[in-house]
Amino acid sequence: MHKTYQSELVQLLAKIKDPRLMAEFLEDLLTPEEYKNIATRWQLVKMLAKAKPQREISKKLKVAIATITRGSRELRNPSGGFKKILSKFS
Repeated sequence: MHKTYQSELVQLLAKIKDPRLMAEFLEDLLTPEEYKNIATRWQLVKMLAKAKPQREISKKLKVAIATITRGSRELRNPSGGFKKILSKFS
């Protein structure tokens, strides 16, 4: 993906302060499946941060262990976005 496109999208998302407008934008931008997957991924990360077992997360969210493992790996990254967002907004 072209970095300029990513940067433009990030800048736009950062400007949207109204939760309803953000939801409408995401519903238009993403397919229903993509939106669901992103929301599920965020729940997965929050559960990992609370030290929930991977098998419990898999069963509750109906996701593969491989998906949880990827989230776990990203969460362990000390300079990653998941850690920063969790510490700032949770």
